[in-house]
Amino acid sequence: MATYIALLRGINVSGQKMIKMVELKAMFESLGFEAVQTYIQSGNVLFQDHDFTELELVDKITSAILERFGFEVDVQVFSVPIWNQVIANNPFVTHENLDEAKLYVSLLATLPLPENVEKLASFAFQEETYQLIDRAVYLYVPKGYGNAKLSNNFLENKLKVSATTRNWKTMLTLRDML
Repeated sequence: MATYIALLRGINVSGQKMIKMVELKAMFESLGFEAVQTYIQSGNVLFQDHDFTELELVDKITSAILERFGFEVDVQVFSVPIWNQVIANNPFVTHENLDEAKLYVSLLATLPLPENVEKLASFAFQEETYQLIDRAVYLYVPKGYGNAKLSNNFLENKLKVSATTRNWKTMLTLRDML
């Protein structure tokens, strides 16, 4: 059995695409997944499966959400080794005097095209910094994510890929739940 983390984008935000975690957990279990756990209301699910690839899992979960809840949700699935690599690659955690509450990671559904990476590089915002490594955009936003110019929507617009963002505490908590 392999363990995975599924991240759902944009559920339970401002009264939109509402899914109760108990219902989400039940849906995952109805798909035959085992050891299903959810973490907070923003669509983080840990589960085990032995039959499907990550891409097949994304398709299966996306279809089940549409069928059960009646709306589309972007889903990303990460294996334990990939998740641990995303954690290990964070370039900001080694900086001294850094407030970890201001660290975020935007996880990309696919690798962006080089020309879109260049487009993103042409933007600079005072105090906000980022680094793109593989399918993760590591963000440091000293004034808080709610005020950040480097938002999930901004990154999706410039990189032309679906993304979902989590704060550093959530990233670490999900790792610890594995």
